[in-house]
Amino acid sequence: MNLHSFMWPLVVATGLWASGCRPHNPPPLAAVPLPTAPVRTIKVETRTRPVTEEVMGTVRARVRAGLEAKLSGRIEELRVVAGQTVQEGEVIARLDARESQARLDQALALREQAANELKRKSTLLEAKAITQSEYDGALASFRVTEAVVKEAETQRGHTIITAPFSGVITRKLAEAGDQAIPGRTLVELEKPSDLRLEANVPESLLERVPMGARLPVHLATARLSLTGTVSEVAPVADSSSRTFLVKLDLPATNGVRAGQFGRVTVPVGETTSLRLPASALVLRGQLEIVFVVDGHTARLRLVKTGRKIGEDYELVAGLNGGELIVTEGAGQLQDGQPLELKP
Repeated sequence: MNLHSFMWPLVVATGLWASGCRPHNPPPLAAVPLPTAPVRTIKVETRTRPVTEEVMGTVRARVRAGLEAKLSGRIEELRVVAGQTVQEGEVIARLDARESQARLDQALALREQAANELKRKSTLLEAKAITQSEYDGALASFRVTEAVVKEAETQRGHTIITAPFSGVITRKLAEAGDQAIPGRTLVELEKPSDLRLEANVPESLLERVPMGARLPVHLATARLSLTGTVSEVAPVADSSSRTFLVKLDLPATNGVRAGQFGRVTVPVGETTSLRLPASALVLRGQLEIVFVVDGHTARLRLVKTGRKIGEDYELVAGLNGGELIVTEGAGQLQDGQPLELKP
């Protein structure tokens, strides 16, 4: 037996063994069909919306005043503090009244003297002891002293400073013991129930804010949206900013205070764009997805949205007007899933 004859059976056996030990590949699994999803749909449509610009402003009291003394004098009493509510006619401060009281006492004494003299001259005139001109002189002197008394009483009244209207003390700029002088504000008073927004409007927008116009006002800190009515428009522009001061009266609303920052929305025109309901938009990571209805099948479509307007988004790209998209049940859909369209 030669070597070739010996090796042949061995090779055949090895091949049979290797063939018997090789693993078999399992057949591929059949794809599980997606269930039919009941959904509601809507057509993508073009809509018109107003184009607006926002102008910043500050809430201020429409009725406000800085209270000051009409004559010089030491402040004997200052009865209010910042934040205090006062009523019309309530005493705010008292000044040292000794000097004005002395002048009033002097004027009263002179009037009494002139009154006695007038009475005496009247008796003499009746007795034909003096002339009419002498009596008239005494009468004029009495009237002068009466005027002096009234002036002194007025000056005496200026030592008491009262609230010109009901409101809230917003600033206190002096203390008891300070010297009050005309022109120096002691306290600032505002009426908190009567507020307005003051905004500097650019010249390009001025024609959009006519007198009586009702414009949306948003107060971010108070989280409020109000409607303001244009009540004043400055006739000339500010020379440095080239803007016009516009004042909008605000309705009485809880939470609105003077000094708050606000924005007034000014309409400047209109624009049209495709709208996408927020309920139709599916977010997966950074991707914005909608499902377009193709017959009775859902087709995944990537889109790009713009600003949100109410419950809709402006559609920048990805869809055409008139296409049917899923609005209810879109979050659970997969591409190619069969659909049952609800009415």
